[in-house]
Amino acid sequence: MLIKNRTDGFQHLATSEITDRVVYERRRDLLKMMATGMAGTAMAGWASRQALAEGVVPRAGKLAALNPRASTLAVASTMEKPTSYKDATAYNNFYEFGTDKSDPAANAHTLKTTPWSVEIEGLVKKPGKWALEDLQKLSPMEERIYRLRCVEGWSMVIPWVGYSLAELIKRVEPLGSAKYVEFVTQADPKTMPGVGSRVLDWPYVEGLRMDEALHPLTLLTFGMYGEVLPNQNGAPVRLVVPWKYGFKSGKSIVKIRFTEKQPGTAWNKAAANEYGFYSNVNPTVDHPRWSQASERRIGEDGLFAKKRKTLMFNGYEAQVGQLYAGMDLKKFY
Repeated sequence: MLIKNRTDGFQHLATSEITDRVVYERRRDLLKMMATGMAGTAMAGWASRQALAEGVVPRAGKLAALNPRASTLAVASTMEKPTSYKDATAYNNFYEFGTDKSDPAANAHTLKTTPWSVEIEGLVKKPGKWALEDLQKLSPMEERIYRLRCVEGWSMVIPWVGYSLAELIKRVEPLGSAKYVEFVTQADPKTMPGVGSRVLDWPYVEGLRMDEALHPLTLLTFGMYGEVLPNQNGAPVRLVVPWKYGFKSGKSIVKIRFTEKQPGTAWNKAAANEYGFYSNVNPTVDHPRWSQASERRIGEDGLFAKKRKTLMFNGYEAQVGQLYAGMDLKKFY
């Protein structure tokens, strides 16, 4: 059955007798027809965009399903090929479970994600503690296919599941004096063996300026590939800020604090000359020890293959560039 929607084009409606698989196959067939020319060149472009926007990235079939809806943001789904689930869950930075890329997948099974809650603190009218289940119900979840760029020079494309962080911020009503938002990661040495190391000052803390936190692309994230987050990817709730280097997206969040002063963040405190507070993806500003002009796409680009060029703000310049108008991006790196 088809209906016409004023903004989303044609959508499939499944009755209780039609399985998700049938819906998927019908949508796929419709998009194939459009892309082969029956609806013309313009409709072919629409078909490709709609295919990603409607979540045709297959579920991994590993964890509990979240069943997100299509994104309501036109720019929220890149047209690039998603990284495989295997690569995205086996190649990670999560120092609470070790410093090697394979350590999180090997060690994060010790993380206890239930029960889980997030405390809202600081300069808000409605502080308090939110149970994970209540956060998940606060706003409809969407699939957002974002580019992920690590400060180390590699990248992925991940279909995340969540909703704009702004939805939660509006509910807790920040005071006018709140200029920044701080995110605190769980730091439990009993379940996170890396917390005993001296690599960083624990707990892991990240932060955003208020306008960055309120930007619709900033995602409060509960899943990926249509399912709940694997432990090594920041379960059960994390942040995703697609125009910044990956370490800005705090994982396994237990506190969100609203502050007047810029928070001290983990990597900025560890090496301020290498990791600035903003850490926007910027191919013109190199890391002190390597170039940021190019990147290696995990699962696609081999170690000796020609690297792809890095995009300003990771390809989201049109959406977020105005946040930094007039700023010296070499000084505020």
